[in-house]
Formats: sequence, structure tokens, C-alpha cells
Amino acid sequence: MGNWTFDTGHSAVNFSVRHMMFGKTRGRFARWQGQLQLVPEDLSKSKVEVTVDAASIDTADAQRDAHLRSADFLDVERYPSLTFRSNKVEDLGSGNLRIFGDLTIHGTSRPVVLEAEYGGRAKDPWGNDRAGFGARTSIDRTDFGLKWNMVLEAGGIVVGNKVDIEIEVETVQAAAKAA
Repeated sequence: MGNWTFDTGHSAVNFSVRHMMFGKTRGRFARWQGQLQLVPEDLSKSKVEVTVDAASIDTADAQRDAHLRSADFLDVERYPSLTFRSNKVEDLGSGNLRIFGDLTIHGTSRPVVLEAEYGGRAKDPWGNDRAGFGARTSIDRTDFGLKWNMVLEAGGIVVGNKVDIEIEVETVQAAAKAA
């Protein structure tokens, strides 16, 4: 077992949500950090914690991003971070995992399940161990108090309630220093 850090330059926390019922808006969080206690020989004993800077939301539209940071959505002044803390990992075999944990957004915590895939482990050219994972889940944003919306003239709503989250990470464990 060891502590592994996220290589955020080779990782991403992305999301998508329906816009006006037919389009899809995609975004990401640019700043986040975390730690993984990885047990490669028994992945079910692994643990993960991630803290996301809510103000780092990026949908490639400055006006929309400002609205998402406002009290209508993330309210980053009051709730500067989103967090995920695992409390159980199921190893389903063949590199497939189910990660159970608590997701906190907008000051509200809810249990979520990440369907994950262990991509493997290898040494990088500098002697560090690296491991890769992909994970996905969907949440209902209203469960976290993110309720702002507008009804469309033709029916439906401007912002979908279902948010799809997709995470791709590379983790690194520094090579042991010679004594």
C-alpha cells in the first residue's frame, strides 16, 4: 500500500448537462487535488479523497461560468470546494471497480457510486510508479441544492437536472530515494 498523488496535468474532472432539453453543455474543473491510498494487490482496500476548487469551473463561456459560480448554482463564495471521499471499493474483476463514497457539493453531502476502470500500472521514464483510472457517475444536481432553472415557452427546462461526471486520472508514487 502507498500514498499516490494525482498527476493533474494528465488527468481531468469533466461533466456534461443538457441545455434546453436537446443540447449538451460540457465543462471541467481546472483545479483539484487529492490523494489515493492504492493497494494494487487488493484494490478493494484502496481509498480516495479529492477536493475540487469550485471556482475553477470552465465551460468555455465566461458569462456562463460566472453564473455557475454565483449563488444560483455553486455559490463559490460560501462553498469554495466540492469533495469526494470513498468509503468502500468493490473489485468486480477484470479491472472493473465500483467506488462508493460521499460527494459534497454546495454544502450538501450525498452518497454516490462511481463505476470505475483500473487502467493498469507501469514505471515512467523517471522511475516513478504510475497507475491510471477512469470513472463515471451521474447525479441529480437538485439533490445538492442546485435548483436554479427556467421553464421554456414550449415546455421543458433550460438546464437539465442530470449531470454526467467523467473522471480520467493518472496517479504517481514517487520513486524511493536511495539511503
